[in-house]
Amino acid sequence: MVIEPKIIKTEQQYRAYLGEVERLAADDPAPGTPDGDRLELLAKLVEDYEKEHFKFERPDPVQAILFRMEEQGLRQKDLAPILGGKNRVSEILARKRPLTLAMVRALHESLRIPAELLVREPAPAPYLSKRRSRSGQRHASARRKPRNITQRRA
Repeated sequence: MVIEPKIIKTEQQYRAYLGEVERLAADDPAPGTPDGDRLELLAKLVEDYEKEHFKFERPDPVQAILFRMEEQGLRQKDLAPILGGKNRVSEILARKRPLTLAMVRALHESLRIPAELLVREPAPAPYLSKRRSRSGQRHASARRKPRNITQRRA
């Protein structure tokens, strides 16, 4: 069955085009030949469909570091020489301290984490208070009430 190249709109079309791309790729046609041109066009159509239907969010810096640690079997103490100490590693992984440019470079060179992933803003830590105004100040309801100094501690 010969597939007429057109924009892929359904999962069934996608699977058929993918099968045709695999068949053509196995023959390894030379660029500029009819089969080579057909492979290039079908591969582009498949790629466009995949970009539209199979979206993946890029990880934030902490997620990228944790992924690489798991992938390489590293522990926090293994990152201490790279990031400047165990405490600093802990603060970064807890999202309490941002990465500096020097840290980004060190992580990129040591662990081969793409720099563009490391320079993004990390997601806020889930345990941090969400009750802050736009200026970063805590809302009045989230502030601690002053303790009466005449009260005795229990």
